[in-house]
Amino acid sequence: MQPVPASTEVPLTRRPRRGLRWALALAVLGAGLSAAPAAHAAASPYQRGPAPTVASIEASRGAFAIAQSTVAATSVTGFRGGTIYYPTSTAEGTFGAVAISPGYTATQSSVAWLGPRLASQGFVVITIDTLSRYDQPASRGTQLLAALDYLTTNSSVRTRIDRNRLAVMGHSMGGGGSLSAASSRPQLQAAIPLTGWHSVKNWSGVRVPTLVVGAENDSVAPVASHSEPFYTSLPSSLDKAYLELNNASHSAPTSPNVTVAKYSISWLKRFVDDDTRYEQFLCPAPQASTIQEYRDTCPHS
Repeated sequence: MQPVPASTEVPLTRRPRRGLRWALALAVLGAGLSAAPAAHAAASPYQRGPAPTVASIEASRGAFAIAQSTVAATSVTGFRGGTIYYPTSTAEGTFGAVAISPGYTATQSSVAWLGPRLASQGFVVITIDTLSRYDQPASRGTQLLAALDYLTTNSSVRTRIDRNRLAVMGHSMGGGGSLSAASSRPQLQAAIPLTGWHSVKNWSGVRVPTLVVGAENDSVAPVASHSEPFYTSLPSSLDKAYLELNNASHSAPTSPNVTVAKYSISWLKRFVDDDTRYEQFLCPAPQASTIQEYRDTCPHS
């Protein structure tokens, strides 16, 4: 693997919220400048890739060429190794990173399809194996954070990553783990539990923008006792959304799924990259035959 130059990006814990962006834009307009420079000034410096379209976020691959590398279990602590997927070019700067956990008894192969799908859209992604296939959600959350720490400090792609733009995802107990990770590390920029399972139902302490994905016919983690209470317990002031897959089972996110990919990409782009070009896919609430229900807190802050 060729070495890449260290990032010169100034660390930020959070990007400017909408109120600040509007204030800056109004200040520019008040100075007598045209609207075009104001719009340019307000654009996120973390935008990566071309302007999105429905076709581009539904495609099996995005605009970035990618590579992958294996992380041996013996070379890390805190999780059991995994696979890293990453854009091969750094011409646009550093990227946000996402750690993804499988569910109970499963291996990383069950979420492997998300690796290249997300990486080709402009993210560094690690799919992990857990210390034990029987690890509970809280442990999986700790392991997701360990994987992110490894990515940003010790991995061969660490210089490609902006350590202030990180997210977590997971399926089933891995999805519950993503909620646990978000609860314990509020500096994360996004969390996406996919048909998540967790014995804890109250996540009112979470401060991380969260997209909860449930499945209408889930008999393992029924939405009425998992995804729905997860979503409703999140603070009303939080940027959050609830997407219920129509006529889908618990395992729907474990194989290529256009709806899961489309809205996961949009959520990660919107909150990890602060890329408002993707707001159009989230607000107003999307409607499609593959969506049973969608709730949100639009407009996003």
